[in-house]
Amino acid sequence: MAAAPEQTRAATGDQLADGPFTTRQLLRLDEALRVADKQTGLTFSVYIGELATPSRPAAEALQKQIEDADHAVLIAVSPNQRKLEIVTGNEARKRISDRDAKLAGLSMAAAFAGGDLAGGVLAGIDQLASHAGKH
Repeated sequence: MAAAPEQTRAATGDQLADGPFTTRQLLRLDEALRVADKQTGLTFSVYIGELATPSRPAAEALQKQIEDADHAVLIAVSPNQRKLEIVTGNEARKRISDRDAKLAGLSMAAAFAGGDLAGGVLAGIDQLASHAGKH
């Protein structure tokens, strides 16, 4: 899921109403998630929006809502709060170490600092899927 909470899906020009991504960026994110899921056998999801404080428990609660949460990876980004959380389920954690997640997070943060939200998320999905390896 590459959409912000309560985000409308109606496109207005090339920008989705109330969303941080263009239609093209959403399509690229959707494809990256599909490829990561297929290659790894894990479920990758993205949440863009406000996170309750503290952000880690809030992201963990979101990750637990994903079907088969043990095999799920959530990238939660709150641009306004400048927060990034990567949460892996029990089985996913066996394939993506905390170190791997931190490296992906650093790469994403660098892209975010340069103003590239979509590019950062895409890089994170790619790096996490690469670390997880083939299904």
